[in-house]
Amino acid sequence: MPGTDSEAGRDASLPARAKIAVTAGKMAAALSQKAGRGSGSVIGGKIALKLDPDLLATLAEHLDVVLVSATNGKTTTTRLIAEALRAAGPVVSNALGANMPAGITAALAGGGDARFGVIEVDEKYLATVARDTRPKAIALLNLSRDQLDRAAETRMMAEKWREGLKDSDAVIIANADDPLVTWAASSCKKVVWVAAGQAWKEDAWSCPSCGGVMQRPGDDWFCGECGFRRPNPHWALQGTHVIDPHRGAWPIQLQLPGRANLANATSSAAVAAVFGVAPQVALQRMQSVTAVAGRYDVVQYQGRDVRLLLAKNPAGWLETFSLIDGPPAPVVLSVNALDADGTDTSWLWDVDYERLAGHPVFVMGQRKLDLAVRLEVAGLQFQVVETLEEAVRQAPAGRIEAIANYTAFQQLRRAVAAG
Repeated sequence: MPGTDSEAGRDASLPARAKIAVTAGKMAAALSQKAGRGSGSVIGGKIALKLDPDLLATLAEHLDVVLVSATNGKTTTTRLIAEALRAAGPVVSNALGANMPAGITAALAGGGDARFGVIEVDEKYLATVARDTRPKAIALLNLSRDQLDRAAETRMMAEKWREGLKDSDAVIIANADDPLVTWAASSCKKVVWVAAGQAWKEDAWSCPSCGGVMQRPGDDWFCGECGFRRPNPHWALQGTHVIDPHRGAWPIQLQLPGRANLANATSSAAVAAVFGVAPQVALQRMQSVTAVAGRYDVVQYQGRDVRLLLAKNPAGWLETFSLIDGPPAPVVLSVNALDADGTDTSWLWDVDYERLAGHPVFVMGQRKLDLAVRLEVAGLQFQVVETLEEAVRQAPAGRIEAIANYTAFQQLRRAVAAG
C-alpha cells in the first residue's frame, strides 16, 4: 500500500529491519482491505512486530507521545486530545480504536512527519506500551468492570497500572474522582489531578489500598481505616467550564453530547497543557469533533433519524441513558457476546435498565434473549426483533436511539450504511 511522501521520507530513515517490517505490514494491510476484511491495521501490525519486535519503540522515538487509557471514553478522549494538539503540530493517532500493540504499531507506521503521537491503549497493555513509547504524558480516566471473561478485576487492573507506571517519567493526568485511578496514579513521580467526576461508583466502594469501606460524602471520598483519600485537583470540570490550575474558567462548547464528554474534554485540556497548548485554544479545537468512529452519529435509515450510541459495560450504559431523548422516544438495544465484546454477559444484571421506563424498547443482537430476560425482570415493555429494519418499521414516531455494545454497534453501522 503506497504511503505519503512524508511517510516515504520517514521510512527511508528507519533501520533496515524496521523498514522491512513497516513495508511488510503495509502490504499485509492492503491485502486485507482488498479481501474485504476491514482496514487491515491489526494484521499489518502483527506481521510488522513479528519481523521487528522493537518496531513500536523505533517508530515512537521521534514523537512526543501521550497515551490514553480507561474502561470508558478512551476513543473519544484520544480524538479530543489529537484535535487539541494539532494546534501545535501534525498528529498521528489510532483514531479508530485499534488499541493493542499491533494496532498502535500500524497507526504509528503511517505517521509520516507527525510531531505528536496520541495513542489510545487497552488497559491491559498500558504498562507495556508505555515502556516502548516513553510517553511525555499518560491520561488515566476511569476503571470499572468490563469484559469479565478476559479483563482482570478492577482492583487488580489498578494494581497493574500502579506497578507498571511507578518508574515512568511521564506526566500522569489522572481522574481524582475515581479511587481506583487515584490509587494507581499515586505511585507515580509526576501527577496532575483532574476532578472529572464519577457517575458509576459501584466498583469503588472498597478502598484499593487497604480493603476498607470507602466513605463517599457528596463528591468527596476517603477511607476511614487507612486515610487514603481524594487528592486536591489541579484541574476541574465545573458545570460547562474547565477550571485550570490558575482558577481560570474556560467554556466547553462541544458538539458531542453528555456530561461524560465534558469530563473527557476537561482531561483533554489538562493533557494539552502539558504540551504547551493553552486551554482556550485546546477547547476551541475540540468543537470540531461531531462524532467518533460513528459514535453519536445521527443517520437516516428507512426514512427515520437514528442516533447510534455505543455502551459496552454498566458504567457506559449509565452514561448513555443520560444522553437519550426522554419518553416516548423509541429505543433499540443490541447486545452481542463475541470475542471482541467479552463472552460473559452477566454484566447485564448490573445495568439500571429501569431507567428506560416509558420508552418503547426493541431488543436485538446475538444475546437478545439474555437481554429480554433482564428487561422482563425490570418490568419494561419491549419487543424482540431480528433486525434494525424490523425495529424501525414498528417504532413509533420520534428519533430512534440505538444503543449497542461493540460488535453489535459495528453491525448497526453496516446496516444503516446499506440503507
